[in-house]
Amino acid sequence: MTSPLLSLPGAVAGAGIDAPVAAHYGSFNLEQRALESGDGFVDLSHRGVVRVSGPDRLAWLHSLTTQHLSDLPPGQPTVALVLSPQGHVEHALYGIDDGEAFTAHLEPGTAAALVEWLDRMRFLMQVEVADVTAEVAVAWRPGSGYDLVPRERLTAYAEAAGPAAGMWAFEALRIARGEPRFGLDTDQRTIPNEVGWITDAPWSAVHLDKGCYRGQETVARVHTLGRPPRRLTLLHLDGSVNRLPEHGTPLTYDGREVGFVGSSARHHELGPIALGLVKRAVPLDATLDAGGIPAAQEVVVDPEVGLHARPKLG
Repeated sequence: MTSPLLSLPGAVAGAGIDAPVAAHYGSFNLEQRALESGDGFVDLSHRGVVRVSGPDRLAWLHSLTTQHLSDLPPGQPTVALVLSPQGHVEHALYGIDDGEAFTAHLEPGTAAALVEWLDRMRFLMQVEVADVTAEVAVAWRPGSGYDLVPRERLTAYAEAAGPAAGMWAFEALRIARGEPRFGLDTDQRTIPNEVGWITDAPWSAVHLDKGCYRGQETVARVHTLGRPPRRLTLLHLDGSVNRLPEHGTPLTYDGREVGFVGSSARHHELGPIALGLVKRAVPLDATLDAGGIPAAQEVVVDPEVGLHARPKLG
């Protein structure tokens, strides 16, 4: 869905899955600074939106996802994952319950697949699942997080929310935080432990003390024993090279491929940065090669993550 906010002064459309919204409105550096100071908003109206209603909705979603949702209070935002039986991440949901329905937004173009899967899992539960992307848009504001906006009111929302910032600014700040984005910083083999979805950060998506859910055995085993196969890292790219590595660019070390580049951006203070998913055994101080661009590492996920959870015996 192409955003009506692309008609705002200075708007330049994004690319790839972010093409329906603005990459920037004239100066992504100024837009980053505005967001960091608490001003403005970001148009995320291309994201998919799914609504789950019915009296059994929270207990049902609790049983299907990685998050503890059975007692979720109205108005409290949360993040949850849908995993494969092997523990690989299939969907990342950013949602909120209003006391009558749980509404979640997720990556562009993925809502229909999630609705189809949820419909197959309903059985005798009193729930209704609907793709409401055509009715509800998503926006983000510093300090308040994600807003769900009736799509017909998106222009009025923009007029009231302050200066608009584009995806380039939003992504630069996200990458600098070390926050993964499903489908860009993950692949089909990604487990939550590898990318920091088990964390104290606001994007924590796994509750370690809830009951069973699909893929839970893998998550619990890796958390208890430690050492996930790969780890998310923040890459500080050589600024003398006037380009950013494309998504999926192989990361190499000592002539061997050790991972791939996820998302990349130009940060107004850090310069060119990216998130990479690399093999756990790669030395933390190693300089990697990202398609001909030297890349220093900053730890996001500790390679020994989970070892602290080992029980003390004896």
